[in-house]
Amino acid sequence: MATIRKRGAYQWEAQIRKRGFPAQSKTFTTRAEADAWAKMVESEMSRGVWLSRGEAESTTLFDALTRYQKEIVPNKKGAIKEKSVIRIFMGHPISKCFMAGIRSSDIAKLRDDWLKTYAPATVLRRIALLSHVFNVSRKEWGMESLVNPVELIRKPQPNNARTRRVADDLRADIPKCLDSQEEPRKASENEIIRIIRATQSKILPSIIELALETAMRRNEIVELRWRYIDLDKRVAHLPNTKNGDPRDVPLSTKAVNVFKYMQSSEKKSSDDRVFKISGDAITGAFERAVRKARKQYENECGDAGKIPNTGYLIDLRFHDLRHEATSRLADIFHMHELTKITGHKDPRMLMRYYHPKAEDLAKKLD
Repeated sequence: MATIRKRGAYQWEAQIRKRGFPAQSKTFTTRAEADAWAKMVESEMSRGVWLSRGEAESTTLFDALTRYQKEIVPNKKGAIKEKSVIRIFMGHPISKCFMAGIRSSDIAKLRDDWLKTYAPATVLRRIALLSHVFNVSRKEWGMESLVNPVELIRKPQPNNARTRRVADDLRADIPKCLDSQEEPRKASENEIIRIIRATQSKILPSIIELALETAMRRNEIVELRWRYIDLDKRVAHLPNTKNGDPRDVPLSTKAVNVFKYMQSSEKKSSDDRVFKISGDAITGAFERAVRKARKQYENECGDAGKIPNTGYLIDLRFHDLRHEATSRLADIFHMHELTKITGHKDPRMLMRYYHPKAEDLAKKLD
């Protein structure tokens, strides 16, 4: 039987001692609450379904996130991004709540608040990390009674799949401005040339050309090492990729020329990296170049008395180069060959990157 005793003027403590189970105690503000808790725990012990709630009830989300960042995150590839998400959670009032007291309604409210500002995919990544924190806490950190509240809520559906194509005709050198009577058209030729001319980075042009020729991801380009590149066989080996599997990327003549240029312009160094730059620096340099190129284009259209094309040099990201490269390579290789080049395990994921133009497909009908 449980022992209920009064502690001070406003607290009641319930104590349970049962053979085969660790002693349990908890303090309440009323005797009725203490009796109800004691009966529930004793019933669970008798039925053999009792799980200790002490750890989950005494550990805050902030504490769990701190431990997660120390023990779990260092072993992940996306450690830097995960640390950023953890800081967001740590700064939110929900981090002060005990793990056992966080309900699905709390997570749902957090989800809805974020969806007002951020894309669904961003919110989904954040709550996915939180879900993993709860699962690790339950499976490995002694919180067996913990229920994962993230599993009980509706997940936001990502709707940010992109179909943006870039630079169809790199030979074009005339800005596509519109007369006032013309309808705005989609972005077309000369975007890449303009971006390359606008950048102040010495190595960004080479990175852009390599991305368009190989369909490599940004971080795969950053991680390129000279010891893994064979220019005679025209192959770049990637030992570490996003999906965890190594792969060999065939190199076109243009891609080989990019590497030869980097070799000729590189100073002797013990650093084996082909591009001595971080992924974030590439993204920043690319975005600055796009903005500058767009500004120059608008000025040219203004001088000519024309209306700038609303889609030209707008909404263009570095990752769109992978989309463009994949769509171009699809005209050369069969699907099973293309997956080996791009590193996609699932052909359905590859189709998200393959965006042929309708006019090009129409030509194949003749």
